[in-house]
This record gives sequence, structure tokens and C-alpha cells, in this order.
Amino acid sequence: MRTRFAPSPTGPLHLGHAYSAILAHDMARAAGGAFFLRLEDTDLERCKPEYEAQIFDDLRWLGLTWDGEVLYQSDHLAVYNAFLNRLVARDLTYPCKCSRKDIANATAAPQEGVAHAVYPQTCKMRNMSERSENDAIRIHMERALEVVPEVSFTETGDAHQGTYPIDPEHLIQTVGDVVIGRKDIETAAYFMASAIDDARQSITHVIRGEDLFEFTPVQVMLLSLLGLDVPVYHHHGLIRDDNGKRLAKRDDARAISKYRADGATPADIRAMVGL
Repeated sequence: MRTRFAPSPTGPLHLGHAYSAILAHDMARAAGGAFFLRLEDTDLERCKPEYEAQIFDDLRWLGLTWDGEVLYQSDHLAVYNAFLNRLVARDLTYPCKCSRKDIANATAAPQEGVAHAVYPQTCKMRNMSERSENDAIRIHMERALEVVPEVSFTETGDAHQGTYPIDPEHLIQTVGDVVIGRKDIETAAYFMASAIDDARQSITHVIRGEDLFEFTPVQVMLLSLLGLDVPVYHHHGLIRDDNGKRLAKRDDARAISKYRADGATPADIRAMVGL
């Protein structure tokens, strides 16, 4: 078993991060496997050295150890771009100039059960030869699904345990033509880069929050298109605040560093998150 923890150094780690990291670490160690640390640091404006240092410090304080060198995504932009260009060369993408505001104005109210506003395909008839420096790159979902072989993924988390074949109609209706290439820097979008890194690091089990379950099929589809191995997925429950809201990095009151400053122990943190 090979697992990983892949935070972005854009803020302090909170209890939700602690839960995910400890779970991935403990599952690997219990199986005699390896646990890896990856920093998804391609957000050049928000990623800060002080947050990176705090991630290392908090994880070590929790008693977690990782194998090998830390992988920094910012060091591998050319690798992700090469994979992205493979999809471009197969005519499975198109350029998109739409802003978030444009998409919000063009999109009707989301349907129940849809995780996000599905792109209204405003730019779908554009060709990649028309791309400007201000254009993102979107996957042409219908074309991609026509060429991807039949594939499924295994989920071991309690809420979704089972085997899931890729459902083309579901992907088209609930995920749509997602951005796979960023316009701010010449590389793949983070969720595509993350899937690529899972394959490059030979991660066998991806342990992460259940909020990412809906995007797993598109990652599996991209991995299949690129000829990369599909891992087993384990989506765990989320740590929430007193109002039932999922924790975010802006929830400084739940930061591990603040619990540490207040005298909490690693055992206390484990107890707080139910481990």
C-alpha cells in the first residue's frame, strides 16, 4: 500500500487536514506500506514559505513520518503540461475565455445532486488554434468519452463503498467540460496534476475527503486517456464545525497550531477527529 497527503501551502492545517493525514499515514503503516507527502503549490500568489514550514512542523508534531523526498508540484509544471498536450494533440480539448462571472450569468440554478455549476459550453465550438494567453483549456467531454476504454474504480470509504464504472451520461450532466489547463500558468489544472502525480508516485490508495468523490470519475477518465494506472480511492467523512459546515483554511480557530499553543497533545488531536 502506498498512500499520500497532498496539502496546498496556502494556510495553516486544520483538524480536517489532521484527520486525512493521520488516516492515510496509519493505513499505510498498518499495511507495512509507504506514506508520501506532496505539496500542491502551483497557486503562486497564495502559497507561502511560512505555511510550507508549518505543514512540516505540524505533521512531525502529530508523529507522522513520510517516505522519500517531498514532491513539489511547482517543480514539475513541464511534466503536467506534456500530459496536457497529449490530450490537446488528440483533439480532446478546446480553449475557453469565459470568466467565473460569465459562467454564473449563463448558468441556470444547479440541479439537485449536482456538485457544481456545469459549464454551459459557450466556447465549445472553438478550436485550439484560436487559443490566446487568456484562455483556459477545457476537456471536450463527449469526445473524450468516445475514446476512453471502459473503466471503473474501486471505492473503499464507508459512504460510497463499491465498484463504479464510468457513466458517460453522469459525467456529462454533473461534471461537464471541466478546465484541465490553467490560463494563469502554462500547466494542467490542479485536479488533473494531482491525478497524474498519484500515478507518477505509484500511489495505490488515495485517501481524501468525501467532498471530492464527485470528481473522481473525471480523474479516472483522464488517467485512462493518458494510459496511467488508476488507484483505489477511499473518501472519508469530513470534520465539520459546530454548525455542520466543512472546515476551511480560513477557520483559524480550528488550526492545529492553535490547539498546540493551547496545550493540546497529538493524542488529543486524534481524539478530536475520532481516531
